[in-house]
Amino acid sequence: MRHFVNKTLSLLPKPFPPRPHPTSSPLRLRYRLARINPVFANPSFARTMATSSTPPSPVLKRPIKLACVQLSSGADKAANLSHARDKVLEAARAGANLVVLPECFNSPYGCDYFPSYAETLLPSPPTPEQSPSFHALSSMAAEAGVFLVGGSIPEAEAGKEEEEGEGTEKKKKKTHYYNTSLIFGPDGALLASHRKVHLFDIDIPGRITFRESEVLTAGNKLTLVDLPGYGVVAVAICYDVRFPELAMIAARRGAFALVYPGAFNLTTGPLHWRLQGQARAMDNQCYVALCSPARDMAATYHAWGHSLVVDPMAQVVVEADEAETIVLWELDGAKIDETRRNIPVFEQRRFDVYPDVNEGRIRFDEPDGPK
Repeated sequence: MRHFVNKTLSLLPKPFPPRPHPTSSPLRLRYRLARINPVFANPSFARTMATSSTPPSPVLKRPIKLACVQLSSGADKAANLSHARDKVLEAARAGANLVVLPECFNSPYGCDYFPSYAETLLPSPPTPEQSPSFHALSSMAAEAGVFLVGGSIPEAEAGKEEEEGEGTEKKKKKTHYYNTSLIFGPDGALLASHRKVHLFDIDIPGRITFRESEVLTAGNKLTLVDLPGYGVVAVAICYDVRFPELAMIAARRGAFALVYPGAFNLTTGPLHWRLQGQARAMDNQCYVALCSPARDMAATYHAWGHSLVVDPMAQVVVEADEAETIVLWELDGAKIDETRRNIPVFEQRRFDVYPDVNEGRIRFDEPDGPK
């Protein structure tokens, strides 16, 4: 916007008669625009243009090396946690500051497995008996000295008494299950949690039918995580990537990366995994990381693999195959700034033509969720 105004002002006769400048930024914007064209002085127009500006630069304060651990997991939870620790430490030795594990890294993936592998996270922090995965992730992050997006784990929450049957006299407590990501800092402290917002309910005839909603309950918030010294990342899970609203709000709120632990399958993976990562990066001119489990053809659910990182120009800069591996890439704020400067969509949105997804009621807190 500043470039547009300066360029336009340079075309006008000089010098302007000296006038006092308003002190506040919105007034200064309206003042300068009004001198170019009186129609721009309309408060709603100035407000629309002001809210579309790029988040304060630098979005990413300094480079950060991100690692996606494409983990091979089995039926033994303790073995999965031990193996995850080994890989997180390996990623840290390779220079990673931010490590991402895949969806359901501590268990097999599938509706049949969620209840039996689910752990209780509330009240927070849980005891080691309630949630061995919580404590394992906290220890991994502290031992490795990294920010850790702990993929996701099945979470169990004992529900409140609910009415059942025709009469109100019949009540029982129902357990709710969530697909939950826990994010820890380098000191092992829990920074945030994200419960999968959009449940994976699809039916592609002759290919795959899957209904997470038969077992899982959806989360109810958008998750932004501050990484001190670096900036903000957004965390969501797998099917959440198909909903661009979450990503757009996160980027408009200053996220330098969108991080998705996920487990696409052999039908949706080749169709949309890479495409969705590139689409979210292109839409929002930030980094996107997709972290999948390794493929295991002996398992009941066959993950696509192909963990990857996409840069702000929507280029896939690193991608795994289907086997267990670690992919690393250094995220640089200069790349975000350059992309947004060269293709300034953040400054060109027209909220006088269509609504602003970043306005209105947006939920960033889930009162009953893990803290």
